[in-house]
Amino acid sequence: MDYQSILENIFREIQPYAREGRQADYIPALAEVDPDRFGICLRLMDGQIFELGDSLTRFSIQSISKVFALSIAISLEGDEIWRRMGKEPSGSAFNSLVQLEYEKGIPRNPLINAGALVMADIMISRLPNPEEFFIEFVRKLCDSPSVDYNRRVADSELSTGYLNAAIANLLKYHHNINNGIDEVLRLYTLMCSVEMNCRELSQAFMCFAKSNEPFRHGGVELTKSRVKRINAIMQTCGFYDETGEFSFLVGLPGKSGVGGGIAAIYPSLYSIAVWSPRLNAKGNSIMGMKALELFTTETSESIF
Repeated sequence: MDYQSILENIFREIQPYAREGRQADYIPALAEVDPDRFGICLRLMDGQIFELGDSLTRFSIQSISKVFALSIAISLEGDEIWRRMGKEPSGSAFNSLVQLEYEKGIPRNPLINAGALVMADIMISRLPNPEEFFIEFVRKLCDSPSVDYNRRVADSELSTGYLNAAIANLLKYHHNINNGIDEVLRLYTLMCSVEMNCRELSQAFMCFAKSNEPFRHGGVELTKSRVKRINAIMQTCGFYDETGEFSFLVGLPGKSGVGGGIAAIYPSLYSIAVWSPRLNAKGNSIMGMKALELFTTETSESIF
């Protein structure tokens, strides 16, 4: 299949959407990002890479980092993690306080903000230096030692993260955070601030595309069964309260972030990463979603 031509055709087809939406300007540092950038990288299991646009420009991966946090948390806690969070789609905004209060401090799933705060708490409790462990794990996954936190983005998000602070306080009230709220919020915002490009992100997600292999990277070990379960959670919970729409239109497990990135996989075939900062009302990249919809349509390569 001529994947490069397909990517080029898709880029032309999505141009009518190029001015829709806006970047995540509620985080001051992300408001400064050029909203008109676009990059995409497809990585096949045999190592072939096809890319286009700003695929080598790093961006803040934001909530995509929750997949890496989930891998660490499951490696540390095993099935005990599910005592502290669920596995169901939220059907609500990723930062909903109402749902968390109604469900008595148990996040609906790991890929919303409340779930990620609990996973940050687990890492703080179980690791001597969670900040260092997390970034070294991500570097191993993407085979890029220069990948790092953007501390300016983290500080920017922390300074205006009043709703995340409210979520953390509610979790603490319900005894689902054991460490200091400030410490948990700091690690959470650092994880979200990690900067990667599409090529690095597609490499990082190859370990999930290899769902028939055990996972051993950077001190994190997962069985084949747990890799498949992480993929299942991405399929059902990876796109906030637009997960059903993504599954319907694209048909791949994946995860989005409000930095405009999306990473997705076809098990045993490929991983793909796309970046376009303009978001829709649900917090997902408009051009990224459309590009992946067209990709699976034109290639007939989705899991369904």
